[in-house]
Amino acid sequence: MTPQQQGALSGMTVLDLTTVIMGPYATQLLGDLGADVIKIESPDGDSVRYHTPQRGTDMAGFFLDLNRNKRSVVLDLKRNDAHEALMKLVARADVVVHNMRPQAVAKLGLGFDKLVSVKPDLIYCAAVGFGSDGPYATRAAYDDTIQAASGLASVMGRQSGVPSFVPSVVCDKVAGQMVANSVLAALLHRERTGKGQSVEIPMFEALVSFNLVEHIGPYAFEPALDKPGWKRVLSPARKPFKTKDGYACLLPYSDRNWRDFLSFIGRPELIDDPKFKTMPERVQNVDELYLIVENSAARFTNAEWMEFCNESSIPAMPVISLEDLWQDEHLNKVNMFSVRDHPSEGHYKSVRHPVRYSGMTTSIRRDAPKLGANTHEVLGGLGYDAADIDALSGQKSRK
Repeated sequence: MTPQQQGALSGMTVLDLTTVIMGPYATQLLGDLGADVIKIESPDGDSVRYHTPQRGTDMAGFFLDLNRNKRSVVLDLKRNDAHEALMKLVARADVVVHNMRPQAVAKLGLGFDKLVSVKPDLIYCAAVGFGSDGPYATRAAYDDTIQAASGLASVMGRQSGVPSFVPSVVCDKVAGQMVANSVLAALLHRERTGKGQSVEIPMFEALVSFNLVEHIGPYAFEPALDKPGWKRVLSPARKPFKTKDGYACLLPYSDRNWRDFLSFIGRPELIDDPKFKTMPERVQNVDELYLIVENSAARFTNAEWMEFCNESSIPAMPVISLEDLWQDEHLNKVNMFSVRDHPSEGHYKSVRHPVRYSGMTTSIRRDAPKLGANTHEVLGGLGYDAADIDALSGQKSRK
């Protein structure tokens, strides 16, 4: 296979010292792009392995896709000789990614200065909760805490009246994508200059940046014109609307969209109403506007709404449940899902890498590994014998 067929990162080795979701999601993306991702785990393994329900003992459902295209190596890094083995792996790696707090990094002796002394052109990526030069640097960070700290929970409260969490680990996933993007940028820089570097991606700062893309709005000016927040998005009336037979997102957006929509629902007198004629006026009167849509939605079925909206180029989609995604005609046409046969877990649903490239491929080359499944394979390549490997990993031989 050519490098293009194997993936853009074919030939690159990524040492993955991350756990839970943010880091493993980032390294999943790198693995999909062709990197050889070696997941370094403690003898206890990544805690996400043990979420239930599951078929086996260490392979939770969302662990399967999250950790595909990786090899699992168990090292008991509390042992000096295991630390030495890790340094041998670092010497052969292109990228190291970890999501440990500074105190843990210092305790394990895994700082940038130490690792770059072993591999001078190493890309050293620290996925952390808070930037290392701020007063929160040593605090623990999980998705919920970052939703609270970054303004996201507060923004939810602006809509519902009470601060709340988005029912998705959105902070982990946004930060994970930023980790992958940052690693790619650092690899490109190394390709051009020959130099490695340290890269730090703090969840807190990443999500503040993410949340303020639109919500900085009137607060961007000095002095501020109003408090932060994009009015259209914060409206309590912004929600899926109840139709005759379900729920749907109905989103007339442009001036023409609204003219067509108001004509369709029999309210042509509102077309020239100064409150709704142009987008700036509509945003200022968005609560009233959404109420008009809500009161009209129940007159038609989802199918009737989709037919009208598609003919009129009005953005609209029915509300689709998570379980119904697998029956969606578009997702099936683009082969978004497949059923794979895991060596230990049997059949499981897999979600493909969502991006398509004309000059290279992404693929699932390896199913998610059992804990330590590749320890002997990888450490044997460094010259260790089976007895040494068992000692380094704190596990019995898997032969």
